[in-house]
Amino acid sequence: MKETLKNFIFAELIYHEDPTSFGDDDNLLDAGLDSMGIMRLIMFAEKEFGVTLPDTEIEPDNVGSLNSLENWLRRSGYAG
Repeated sequence: MKETLKNFIFAELIYHEDPTSFGDDDNLLDAGLDSMGIMRLIMFAEKEFGVTLPDTEIEPDNVGSLNSLENWLRRSGYAG
């Protein structure tokens, strides 16, 4: 799951010189993920993993890193 998210983020949303060096706990917001990027990321994750991520839970704690995003997806019903 994280690799799929990471590939999407660095192919579509954030330019990073070396995405392989970006850690699972590194801050996506500090790396350049903006509000439009967050919305695109949520739409991608919902479609890719078949879950609905509640709008009321869109906050930095849930989208700030790959690990936090993965935890949010699992709490929202993704069991893969």
